[in-house]
Amino acid sequence: MPFQHPEEIGFGHVIKRYVTRKDSPHPRYLELNSYRFLRPGWPHSKRFTRRLLDDAATITDAELVALLGFEWRARLTAAWLIGIDRREAFRDPLGDLLLASEVCYSGRGYCFALARLGTHADAEILTAYLDRYLPRTDLRYDQPAALGALLRLDAHLGTHHADRFTQPDGLWGQWVNALVHLRDQSGYTPDEQRRWVDLQCEFANG
Repeated sequence: MPFQHPEEIGFGHVIKRYVTRKDSPHPRYLELNSYRFLRPGWPHSKRFTRRLLDDAATITDAELVALLGFEWRARLTAAWLIGIDRREAFRDPLGDLLLASEVCYSGRGYCFALARLGTHADAEILTAYLDRYLPRTDLRYDQPAALGALLRLDAHLGTHHADRFTQPDGLWGQWVNALVHLRDQSGYTPDEQRRWVDLQCEFANG
C-alpha cells in the first residue's frame, strides 16, 4: 500500500474527523494505543465508546483506505474501525500491513481487527505473522497481540494453530526468554495475551 498523506488524494478531513478527535482529554489514537478505555471506571467510557462505534458504522471504505495509506496513528485508528464493523473487504490489506510491519503500534490494531473478523483466513494470516516474527527474538513487534488474537480464534473456530507456538520450548517461549527480564512476567503468558484480545472484542460489541 503506497504511503501518502490523505490530503494528496482528497481526504484531508479524515485525520481530524477520526484520528485526532477528542472524546476524552486525549486524541482518539492515544486512547486506542494506551487501552485506557478498557479500564473499569474510566470516566469518559460512555462517550468514547458511543462515538467510536458510530464512526465505525458510518466511515466509508474510501476513507478507510486513505487512513491505511498514512502513518501509524491513522492506521491504528482505521484498524479499530474496521474491526468493530467487521469490514471483511479489508482482510487482505490488513494482512499485508501486518506482515510488512512497516510502522510501530498499528500492528496491534490489525491483530484486533483480524480477531474480530474471526475466520480461518484470519487465523492463517496471524499464523504466518508468528512464523515470520517469533523466530526474530531481536524484534519486539506485535507478537503478543498476534498470539492473543490467534488463541481467541482457535477457541472460537475449534482449531489449534497456536499450539505449536505455545508448547514447551516452542517459539513463543523462545521469544519471551530472549529477554531475561520478561521470563517471569505474568503479562507475557499466552493466557494473558488472549485475555487482552478478549477484552478488546467485548468492548467492540458495545
